[in-house]
Amino acid sequence: MTSGTATARRRSNSGWRRALAPRSAGVVYALVALVLALTITSSVQSRPSYLSSVNVSNILDQASLTGILAIFMTVVLITGNFDLSVGSTAALAGTVALKLIDHYGALIALLAALLTGVLVGLINGVLVQKVGVNAFIVTLGTLTAVRGVVQAVLNGQSITATDTVFEKFETARWTMPEGIAIVGGILLIAAGVLLTVRTRLRQLTAGNVMLVGAGVAFLAIGAFRPLLLNETVPVWIMIVLAVITSLVLRYTVVGRNIYAVGGNPEAARLSGINVDRYKMTAFVVNGFVAAGVGVLYAGKFNSVDPTLLTGSELTVIAAAVLGGTSLFGGSGYVTKSVIGTLILFTLSNGFNVLNIGSNYQNVVQGSVLVAAAAMYTATSARGGGLIASALARRRKAEPELPPATATVPEDQSAANTPQMTSAPQSD
Repeated sequence: MTSGTATARRRSNSGWRRALAPRSAGVVYALVALVLALTITSSVQSRPSYLSSVNVSNILDQASLTGILAIFMTVVLITGNFDLSVGSTAALAGTVALKLIDHYGALIALLAALLTGVLVGLINGVLVQKVGVNAFIVTLGTLTAVRGVVQAVLNGQSITATDTVFEKFETARWTMPEGIAIVGGILLIAAGVLLTVRTRLRQLTAGNVMLVGAGVAFLAIGAFRPLLLNETVPVWIMIVLAVITSLVLRYTVVGRNIYAVGGNPEAARLSGINVDRYKMTAFVVNGFVAAGVGVLYAGKFNSVDPTLLTGSELTVIAAAVLGGTSLFGGSGYVTKSVIGTLILFTLSNGFNVLNIGSNYQNVVQGSVLVAAAAMYTATSARGGGLIASALARRRKAEPELPPATATVPEDQSAANTPQMTSAPQSD
């Protein structure tokens, strides 16, 4: 009985260590360290507080659209694929929306834009899963082709819509009541604690840590920083989609199947899971969401041009990688991808606030991305195995010292040496 209790305690402690290890919570540590560094630097330079409600709201608003794309890019990456065409898809959807809104109204324009995204996602999914073309080649091709369609439709010029429905929606702000924020924070903390207690051996998981962390954040904001409860619509959309997608991935059969098809497609197929359907659906949903982001981005300025969202797909993938999502499939958390997005935009905002030249921004962001990828690789099971095998090879390559022996006088060595007899040779 005592040994069983000790074993359970050791396993529970190992659960805590895994949940709080750099592999699981490193992106959170990185964001906290970055914010602290920028806050201290701003204070030393006698600048306004970096954590002012206005500045934090600006960072959230700037990161919201990329964060939405990162959520569903993470789903695609979990299935073992990736999509380079999200930026072009969003640009085409925004172009379609602004082209149609003045003639057919906002509803028709929105539906046409969303259907455009679904069509691009379906083309990607069919070519990758049914035809068997590599996802990198397919989405790189659709990135170029769709961007060409945008340039052809716009004829190299920007357009502006007269109807401002999309602009009003994108720039609208909604304030969450303080009471709801406090109650919601308490419920999230309680849910995280309850799930931890109900699990076998009471092991803490990364998902439960995220629940408790989100609850603490809402509770603190509602109690001490209520101005942060007044955010733009895209910020709330990002938060809601992150929560819903996280719950689906973690607590539903669909979510478990998504991880299965990305981790081991052949085993998933033998288990009766329709691998092609899940992977194609991920492409289609990603195209749908990219189209919605394109409409929001076009509404932000009520204008589009041929360079709209050029290169944004790389930022989205970088945010997912910063969040620890594997490029090989089967691993990833959408909440961490959102935090990765916040890191990228916090860096950019910090450079602007501190008046640091833009020439260094890409250098620092690229270095952060490489460092994060290296850390996740080194702390993963695969990376740990590679490091261990490399050390074993190094130890094996080192010459071994001969064992120490007593000195034998020359006159006794021949006498004490046993005589060897030759064995008979076989034919």
